[in-house]
Amino acid sequence: MLFSQLGYYSLIFGLFFSLIIFPISYKDLQFKNQLISINVLKFVFFQLISVLLSFIFLVFSFVNSDFSNETVYNNSHSAKPLLYKISGTWGNHEGSLLLCLLVLTLFIFVFLLTSKKEPKKYQIFTLLFQQIIIVGFFLFLLFTSNPFNHLFPIPEEGLGLNPILQDPILAIHPPILYLGYIGSSIIFSSSLAAIIQNYVDSEWAKSLKKWIIASWFFLTIGILLGSIWAYYELGWGGFWFWDPVENISLMPWLCLTALLHSIIVLEKRKLLASWTLVLSIATFTLSMCGTFLVRSGILNSVHTFANDPERGIFILIFLFFLILASLFIFFVMHKPKIREEQKSFLFSKETSILVNNLFMMYFLSCILIGTIYPIFLEVIANEKISVGPPFYNKLLIPFLIPFLIFMSIGPNVKWVKDNFNLVNKKLILIFIVCVLVSYLIINKSGYKNLYITILTISSLYLFIMTINDFFKKSQINLGQRISHFGFSLLILCIILNGVFSTETITNIKVGEKYNFKGGTIYFQKLNNFKEENYISIIGTFSIKEKDKNEIYLKPELRIFDQPDMITSEADIKTTIFSDKFLVMNLVKGNNYYNIRYQTKPFMIWIWLSTIILAFGALLNFYNKKRK
Repeated sequence: MLFSQLGYYSLIFGLFFSLIIFPISYKDLQFKNQLISINVLKFVFFQLISVLLSFIFLVFSFVNSDFSNETVYNNSHSAKPLLYKISGTWGNHEGSLLLCLLVLTLFIFVFLLTSKKEPKKYQIFTLLFQQIIIVGFFLFLLFTSNPFNHLFPIPEEGLGLNPILQDPILAIHPPILYLGYIGSSIIFSSSLAAIIQNYVDSEWAKSLKKWIIASWFFLTIGILLGSIWAYYELGWGGFWFWDPVENISLMPWLCLTALLHSIIVLEKRKLLASWTLVLSIATFTLSMCGTFLVRSGILNSVHTFANDPERGIFILIFLFFLILASLFIFFVMHKPKIREEQKSFLFSKETSILVNNLFMMYFLSCILIGTIYPIFLEVIANEKISVGPPFYNKLLIPFLIPFLIFMSIGPNVKWVKDNFNLVNKKLILIFIVCVLVSYLIINKSGYKNLYITILTISSLYLFIMTINDFFKKSQINLGQRISHFGFSLLILCIILNGVFSTETITNIKVGEKYNFKGGTIYFQKLNNFKEENYISIIGTFSIKEKDKNEIYLKPELRIFDQPDMITSEADIKTTIFSDKFLVMNLVKGNNYYNIRYQTKPFMIWIWLSTIILAFGALLNFYNKKRK
């Protein structure tokens, strides 16, 4: 109980410091000194410490199983392992918002420490806009989602954490994802500050770029961890399922990717200033929309927080206010610096980046429509529909093909103007090789789909072109080349994974064999084990495929009593070429078990290519910092 009280009072103090920051920052604007007042930095530091202490006290409440705290009671149990007691802190609505608030205060403090060379007024306005967001989160926590609500009489036991969240990756996935989401708040605040100070130029772009890269990196790694978790924990047997909450994380990623490219044009050529500001505002808006949709109860997803939809009204009003204010500042106060000497030609890097941005916006629009259309249809017509892979495949694949072709050529185009030669023997030869190899791949798979054939050709072409970039004399922008290579490898592996994946689903008893096309599945035995907070039922299966060695897979069922729930744990045998994936579920009313056996080619390369993609950005960030 003590920790909860201390955590609550720390939140109150944090809000107090936030409110104090406004007048002292405004007062500091009147002084002509070059650096921000030490008093401003002190109160920002006090604000950070207050929120950090509040979060630490909530962690202590979970670790000590303090069930007088309503959040702990609803999301923990005394029998839970220590790791999941700690991760339970942010595995719920209230705790995750407190973590978001901690990241918000941390980022603005780091921003002030690392941008001392920037104009003072720009720093202060960035601080003020960030404080508006921070105060909004403070009010939301204290009045609608207080993580320190007290229960009396004190329950003897808690309700426990959702078993599917009791996973090592889920212990680190949310914090990393929030670093990506909340990183967009600094981008948003600094963009509005730059508009007010008429500071939207190459110097501002250079300073903002590091925040864009950092936010993009964390969001990429966060999405990767979530995808890996869903792959083996939920038993879906794949890396992406167009689940609404997956889409909500992908949309700001697409916007950030477009922003990362457009900021380069602003930095190098002082063009696309207005477009860069629009992307900055849109990225933060999409991140906040995700916060609203996940916590409002509107979305039907395994990822959502099950809460009263009325809580989402606060976020909706707050989001509406932020968007309205940002649009007002953009349209009324933004004064583009018109430069007559700046010219842009059709064949130039600027144009290729703009084309890249247009494709990104198209992909984002399709995903946005597919995600929110079912919501509007249910509200307007009281009809429920689900939008799945067929919808996205039909809309995205036709435009993904020219996007990959443009991406193959764009990075090598020169700034300002390039004498692009359509008749390039080397490029034509590479393309012919890609056509022949793709034909052999598709012919072996038995696919008769023209889209898939052309998509394979374009992805293979991009892959070879990105490899070719490493053999050029100039190794400038090595991080960019690594990221482009990672992306090309990712797309190629996704396509090959989709083309060559196989699946077998059947119901089977212990001791039975099932023959499928290409092999046999034998259900050998079941074993029961008592673990710390669940009962484990492990099945042993031997699988023999033609011309391959026999393998043994041991999928698992876990029976939890706090809360009462059964989860399926897939067993996956990973090699450099493919994954053998097996998951089982109990069929109620008899002794049969439903099993799903899948062969998933190049799964390990999907994960590795995403790491390469993120590493390129990290290398770019390091090089910029070193320079």
